[in-house]
Amino acid sequence: MKHDPVIEPEIIYRKVKGHAHAHHGGAWKIAYADFVTAMMAFFMLLWILGATTEDQRKGIADYFTPTVIQLQNSGGSNGLFGGRSVVAPDGTAVRPQTTGTRPVTSSGSDAPSNKPGDARGKTAGSGNPKDQTPAEDKRAADRAADEARMARMAQALQARLEADPTLKGLKGQVRFVKTRDGLRIDIVERADFAMFALGTSAPTRDAGTLVQTVARAIAETPNRLTVRGHTDALGFSGRNGTSNWSLSSARADATRRLLMGAGIDGSRFRRIEGVADTDPYVQDAPLDPRNRRISVTLLYEDPA
Repeated sequence: MKHDPVIEPEIIYRKVKGHAHAHHGGAWKIAYADFVTAMMAFFMLLWILGATTEDQRKGIADYFTPTVIQLQNSGGSNGLFGGRSVVAPDGTAVRPQTTGTRPVTSSGSDAPSNKPGDARGKTAGSGNPKDQTPAEDKRAADRAADEARMARMAQALQARLEADPTLKGLKGQVRFVKTRDGLRIDIVERADFAMFALGTSAPTRDAGTLVQTVARAIAETPNRLTVRGHTDALGFSGRNGTSNWSLSSARADATRRLLMGAGIDGSRFRRIEGVADTDPYVQDAPLDPRNRRISVTLLYEDPA
């Protein structure tokens, strides 16, 4: 019997000529691009330092400095809207209304001046400048000098607040009101900024820094001062029979001590008073947190 021959499989070996280097990828390109970018930023920084003034460099630094505001109240300020209201036009959260009688509002001599003659210090019988006596001329000149000095002070204070990154966010809480007696500086609270611990006259850290900044600005003026404390209309009854009246007075005196600690001479203070909720900042919302405020008034040298 004849057998067919077994066919062995054919195996072909191919030898690669030469040896190619392994491909390392493009990671080095990314590293090199990062290096070039960093060097470009470095040389731009050197150019900016050499081509700008000190004030310009400070403005650039302030632009890139984040504003940090420490929230003092916990009444919803850590929630979705950060304590701001979707109803109030300026976002200020208004506390719930309560029932009860409302005290009679008395603005006193600290009310804003609406009459043109009040702001310029006109006196009776001085309608015609030619009829003014030398004393009246001097009084008018003193009043004009007072107003110019107060205007410079207000601009300097706003610049200080703008330049301080820790207080830049609180610049809107310092407001200027021209009154018959002088220039009033209102330091106003809001839903997420409290000047004093709840129900006490102990100033918060941010409030202390803010009042010291105000003190440094008004220290450059010679005018005498009044300090007035305000509360909202929420009923308060603490230990030893304390009330909004005593609380507002204590807060005004605490502000006086802060001002003196920042360099204001004690002889400049003419009146320290608390008026509770009788002079609200927001007339139609007695429980608005902006009614809790401290008013520091720079008085005209000649009150007449």
